[in-house]
Amino acid sequence: MPRYFTEDHEWIEVDGDTATIGITDYAQGQLGDIVFVEVPAVGTQLAKGKEAAVVESVKAASDVFAPVSGTVSEGNAALEDEPALVNSAPEGDGWFFKLTITDAGELDGLMDEAKYKAFVASL
Repeated sequence: MPRYFTEDHEWIEVDGDTATIGITDYAQGQLGDIVFVEVPAVGTQLAKGKEAAVVESVKAASDVFAPVSGTVSEGNAALEDEPALVNSAPEGDGWFFKLTITDAGELDGLMDEAKYKAFVASL
């Protein structure tokens, strides 16, 4: 499944018209110990680049933005009880939500893994 990245350090993995979204390992490292995650409700309409979720750490609170537009089909319920999953598996079990993509063309502006790694290295 193709995986893309944003300059705001979200990742999106695409399987047909379904996308799984979370924050990158770099992002969780910058935030520190995650203590709370708020994911969008099922059925929520999200627009590309708009706030989708909230993550709070011992250092700060941060918004998570939608990398593409779509309708939320699932939130990661495990994060309610164990927000530290974002620290231990940010690009795996620590995913935030899934959505049904409304415009696959929006994926065109996102980075692949090699471009994202180069972007992070330039920070």
